Formats: sequence, C-alpha cells, structure tokens
Amino acid sequence: MKNIIKKVLSAALAASLALSLAACSGGNNAAGSVSSSGSAGSASQTGDGKEYKVGIVKFMDHASLDQIESKVQQELDAKSAELGVNFNYADYTFNGQGDSTTLNQIAAQLVDDGVDVVVPIATSAAQVMQSVVTEKGIPIIFAAVSDPVTAKLVNSMDAPGGNITGVSDALNTDMIFDMMVAVNPDIQKVGLLYSKSEDSSKKPIEEAKAYLDAHNIAYVEKTGTNTDEVSSAVDSLIGEKVEAIFTPTDNTVMSAELAIFEKLNDAKIPHYTGADSFALNGAFFGYGVDYDDLGAKTADMVADLLVNGADPATTPVVVLAHETATINTETCQAIGLDLDDVKAAFATLGIGVEEITTAKSFE
Repeated sequence: MKNIIKKVLSAALAASLALSLAACSGGNNAAGSVSSSGSAGSASQTGDGKEYKVGIVKFMDHASLDQIESKVQQELDAKSAELGVNFNYADYTFNGQGDSTTLNQIAAQLVDDGVDVVVPIATSAAQVMQSVVTEKGIPIIFAAVSDPVTAKLVNSMDAPGGNITGVSDALNTDMIFDMMVAVNPDIQKVGLLYSKSEDSSKKPIEEAKAYLDAHNIAYVEKTGTNTDEVSSAVDSLIGEKVEAIFTPTDNTVMSAELAIFEKLNDAKIPHYTGADSFALNGAFFGYGVDYDDLGAKTADMVADLLVNGADPATTPVVVLAHETATINTETCQAIGLDLDDVKAAFATLGIGVEEITTAKSFE
C-alpha cells in the first residue's frame, strides 16, 4: 500500500510542478521522487543494525543545496558504519522544487512513512516541515537556515525550545561589504538583489542597508521571485549604473545565477554573494560557510539525536565560522579586475582567497 501511495504522490507532484520545473536550475531529481544520489547506510557487522528512517527534504535544486544534501548523505553513511546502525535516507529523500504545495505534500508523506527525523535543507523547507511534522512528534534537524529566530523556527540560538534545531549558515554581511569597499574604496552606488519571499534574505538585506547608510553609499533594491524576474531585475540594476551588486544566501537568485552572470560580466559589475556556489555558477565573489562542513555537522546532529537521545529543545543551533572568500577567476578577468589586487585587498582584512571557475555543480 505504501508503494502505491508513493507512486500516486510522485505523479501528483510531477503534474503540479510542470510549470515550476523550468524555473529551477539543473538537478536530476523529479519533484517528490527519491534522490538518485546515495543509498541507505549499511550497518556495521559489530552493531545491532537498528534502522532509523531519515527524511531529507531539499528546498530546490541548485549547487549549494545539492552540495549540502550530498554531504549529509555521505556523513550518514559514515555514521552508519561507525555506530553499527542503519540511517536509511534513500527511501525518504525528496526535492521540493521550490514549491510550497509540493513541500506540504512531502511533509504529509514523511509523516505517513513514520520517519524518525526530518532534515529540511534551507529556510523555506524547514518552515513547511515544522508546520506539519512537529505536530506528529517528529523532530527536525535543519540545515542552512540563515536566521532561524526571525524565521520563527526556534526561540533562541542557544535554547531552541521546541522539537527542532540544526545548523545555520548565518551571514557576516558587514565583512562582505568591507571586502567590497577594500576592492573599490570609492564606490558610490550598490545594487541589492534578492527575493522578498525568502526569510533568509531579510536580515542580511537590513544589515546591508545599515552598512551602506553608515558609509554614505547609495543603494538600489531590485527583487525577483523566479529566474525571469531576477534577470529583469539585473537589467534594471545595470540601467541604474550600480558599481557592484550584493545578494545574500538567497535560493531564488542562486538558482538564476547561471542565467545572469554573463550580463553582469558584460556590464563589468562584480556580484558579491553569500555562498561559494554563486561563484561556481559565475558570480565574481562568494563568502560564507563551508557547505561540506555544514552538511557533515547536520548529519552528526542527526546521529546524536537518534542514537544518543539528544534533546532538540536544549541543543543549541550551530553557527559555522566564515573563513574564505571564493573568487571566480574567469569572471574576475571578464569584469576587468586584477586577481592579485583583489587578493591584496582582502589580505588587509585577514581574508584568504579560494579560486574557482564557472561550472554548474561541485564535483
């Protein structure tokens, strides 16, 4: 009966997302289908082989979230062998394709499946999962939620207070602008590009405005809720003659980056962003947490919850440190910046540089 339900759900999700799939970047997973990457962890011969059902829900396809999903799965496999249990995620991994209706259907399916924990990747996925699965007593360990307090997922970072905790990719917005100013001390106008529909963007955009106001730098805001709207927003920012553009950890813009970076290159406008995956997809610059580390830490928290009985209500949200700026060397050259000069500017702030070239996804 369960297999029949899954088939019906997959068909329903595929039909409901026929239009939205075109707006998502890349990805091989059909909405609502089991992920093709990874497999259920194999139990150690020395353990009791107890199976735990781990639901993994990725908000949409793009390089950052794909990277996190893959690392969570790899670490769960490692923990399965280490602890002598079976973290079965392969039967319970879903892709929400950026659609709230689909995410709600997935949440209902995971409840029906009786999973032991849900791992939503990104703020929007976490919010939908919280609204459905926590009512059934299923705990949540989220990944890549930039501001879980503002998103109303937890009461505080130190004491979440509910059946939910996880790992945050909170952004050091001021440092990004310090680096922007270090590269161009005379900058006069900055574009702010983001989606109003994403809670993860609200706080860093407020921080960006405060920074720019304090430094007497003008700014222009443009938003979009899909790739076409983001592309139009970029056209407007180019027309406004901004000298640089800032985007936080915004999934909507991230999914559109491959469609907009060449426009920005032609206009000689550097795009400063909140994750290295933006730079992988053509943006000039990315700065934020290491998503491999984030995925591994998320999986470790899942293991601690399920095997050791850790209480989400008293388990602090983990915030990883920011260490490295990622520069797309092809884009750096295309917009007329000298890589050595950029490195020297960042060095004055104690920031190292990791070099990358444009690709669709991480290897």
